[in-house]
Amino acid sequence: MDRQVVPTGVWVTVAFFAAGGVLHLGATLHDLPRPLAFWPVWGAVGRALLNVLLAWGLWRRIALCRSVAMVYCLAVLATDLVVLGLAFARVPVRFPDSVVWESLYEVPSCALLLPYLRSSRAAALFPRPLIGG
Repeated sequence: MDRQVVPTGVWVTVAFFAAGGVLHLGATLHDLPRPLAFWPVWGAVGRALLNVLLAWGLWRRIALCRSVAMVYCLAVLATDLVVLGLAFARVPVRFPDSVVWESLYEVPSCALLLPYLRSSRAAALFPRPLIGG
């Protein structure tokens, strides 16, 4: 059986978003008050599934998912710049531990992933239209 080889660029982007979903779920569940209530857990699972759904779309090489991934990474980096600006201005803002842990994972990863996702090489890897491809 000859299986098609999945390029490294696809593996890396899929792994980033899948791991980000798992990290988000774990960090959010860690921050929730005990005993866990249904609706906050349901919300955390829903938000984590969005990352997993994006990872699935990237695995299927859907071009729209590449665009969403670029916007996601750009938003992570822009948000981090705003937070750093607040920190340098000495604004007393507290963030939950889950936000800090996710930022430690997402910011460096998105800083590396965004230029790749914008490249023509990535455009060639994610060519499929959303419908009919």
